[in-house]
Amino acid sequence: MLGSTHGSLTTTSRPARVVACGERPGPAVHGMAASDRDVDVSGRPLHCDVPDLDRLFRPETVAVIGASETEGRPNTGITRRLVSWAERVGARLHPVHPTRTTVFGLPCHPSVHDLPEQIDLAVLLVGDPAPVLEELAVCKVRFAVVFASGFAETGPEGAAAQARLAATVRHSGTRLLGPNTNLNAFEHFRDDLDGPAIALITQSGHQGRPVFALQELGIRLSHWAPTGNEADLECADFISYFATRPEVGAIAAYVEGLKDGRSFLLAADRAARNRVPVVAVKVGRTETGARTAASHTGKLTGADDVVDAAMRQFGVIRVNGLDELQDTSALLARARPPRATGVAVYSISGGTGAHFADMATAAGLEIPPLSAAKQGELHQWVPEYLSVANPVDCGGHPVGDSRGRKIIDALLADPSIGVLVCPITGPFPPLSDKLAQDLVDAAEETDKLVCVIWGSPVGTEDAYRRTLLGSSRVATFRTFANCATALRAYFGHHRFTAGYRSPFDDAPRSLSPSARKAEALLRPGEQLSEHAAKQLLRAYGIRVPREQLVTSAAAAVRAAAQVGYPIVMKASGPQLAHKSELGLVKIGLTSASQVRDAYRELTEIARCEGLPLDGVLVCQLIERGVEMAVGMAHDALFGPTVAVGLGGVLVEVLDDATVRVPPFGEDQARAMLGELRGRALLDGVRGASPADVDALVETVLRVQRMAVELGDRIAELDINPLVVLGQGQGAVALDALAFCR
Repeated sequence: MLGSTHGSLTTTSRPARVVACGERPGPAVHGMAASDRDVDVSGRPLHCDVPDLDRLFRPETVAVIGASETEGRPNTGITRRLVSWAERVGARLHPVHPTRTTVFGLPCHPSVHDLPEQIDLAVLLVGDPAPVLEELAVCKVRFAVVFASGFAETGPEGAAAQARLAATVRHSGTRLLGPNTNLNAFEHFRDDLDGPAIALITQSGHQGRPVFALQELGIRLSHWAPTGNEADLECADFISYFATRPEVGAIAAYVEGLKDGRSFLLAADRAARNRVPVVAVKVGRTETGARTAASHTGKLTGADDVVDAAMRQFGVIRVNGLDELQDTSALLARARPPRATGVAVYSISGGTGAHFADMATAAGLEIPPLSAAKQGELHQWVPEYLSVANPVDCGGHPVGDSRGRKIIDALLADPSIGVLVCPITGPFPPLSDKLAQDLVDAAEETDKLVCVIWGSPVGTEDAYRRTLLGSSRVATFRTFANCATALRAYFGHHRFTAGYRSPFDDAPRSLSPSARKAEALLRPGEQLSEHAAKQLLRAYGIRVPREQLVTSAAAAVRAAAQVGYPIVMKASGPQLAHKSELGLVKIGLTSASQVRDAYRELTEIARCEGLPLDGVLVCQLIERGVEMAVGMAHDALFGPTVAVGLGGVLVEVLDDATVRVPPFGEDQARAMLGELRGRALLDGVRGASPADVDALVETVLRVQRMAVELGDRIAELDINPLVVLGQGQGAVALDALAFCR
């Protein structure tokens, strides 16, 4: 049987007041008043506006402010590239410089006000862009790109200067890219490639180079958005825009920090609704990485576990390396949805097949055994002594004649197989040449995905460069790991989007009766006592034990009789957190004399420790169950978050918890439990009966409602332990801790 202990799922000290980006509707943004926006009960937006960025990427008119043709000057090289780019995209370019009459043969204008026509895009090659931005705003220029650095990435003074840039364009209709950006948006994109394209977003221009280079492998890129410091246009704007573009098959992003957590979630939600995959490298997994990223772009990197959870719950595929970003986004952009979840591994070597099968299984892929009938069919062409159960080992020789194609076709015809993977660890012409061609030919005739891993470190072989890369139907990888990672993302994306329902559609827009009850219990700037915190839980329908707060030994005896023996007695006060460690919890009391003695002992300990009490709790003793912890806290980027994990006195030691960012539905609450290492405890172990998972899920959802409605009033809430009883018996919060803002 359990009494009440307390450990923290979040923090043990009261956090400073942090206002999350997007936490409340701000001032009007580009013509839309905050009061006109669809918001939830907390005032956070429920929809994102999709900016019209067509004229940023395909302008008809371009002005280059600070244009130069003097050799040796940085502006000259940039101007030359922009002139070439404008010619390529069919835009009219107008140089602007106060002392020049022509630049590269084009008429040059002394100021923005002298430009001969309405400008779609202005590129600022000046050290102080602020006054020029003011002129552009007056002239109603649609887009401005600021290359200059020295803003938020440099510290408080730079951040203030960047804020002034943002204020200049906020109400003007001019949208700003940068500052601290570059020329990546104006690269030479190949126009001879077809098929769905990758749209690229990077906060560091150089980090997008490997993805941009995919064009040399025949993979189409449509856009590159180098967002820089994001004084105005941010990563979320480009995700929202690219998710609506018919030519975009996948969005690849290199993200150092997020400007606004809510905007990012809304953008990811739009992509999920449109079934457009978003693949991202997000920097900041370590303290060093987070610090370096902040100094580079001046944005918050966010608590990594929260960022990771937020991406996962809205379908953003997070990868670690730029090579993974390349391969995963390329596969997702071009591959059709899977027809089945099984992966067939086909190789000329048993060792090769076993190696990849290990890695694929570790990545969560299904490598189903082939049926006896299918194995019998394969043994028509494969010697009987070789295994064809899956992986399929052909021994090598069949790939050199007609048997090779028959094996491939037989595997693709299996209804349990959705993907065929053929790892080729090194070239062995002419057999490898024919194998590559057979795979390409088969891929052209099937609606299933064919993947090849070309393991040669050289990569100059014709079978690779011409045959495999020349096919838009074969997904070609260079490493086993990247293939497994990309396939996991492929199946995961289609599984996620097939059942996706936006949680923003069901987000509460008005206060519940629970919120009105709870508000009367809050004490601004204070930590609530356990008794008050439990009243808060009761207001939201979260079950707590029968209990009474008493202030005398006699009242404790009367309360014990009403609650029913055996009982638990605990000191209750606003400064108490780890009561068990201080001896302020007495469990299993069965008589009036024990109750009187316990009351005197508890109050004496509190007096000696200098801890003020609002009384002593006389509580129902709850039968044993699974000890969990549920809580809410605040993230600097995303605002209120909800966590669940294994609870009890060892909550910090076990560190087995997972988190979500509201809003989320029951599916995500259940998914949280599946992420816990100790999930099996809820299913029943060593003869224990299964726990009431439904009651636990319901508690998580009720805490989420509290977080949404009272998130600006409650800084932190911990329910620990939450005892989850047997199936159908519910869950009971034995202890609770709450800090008010």
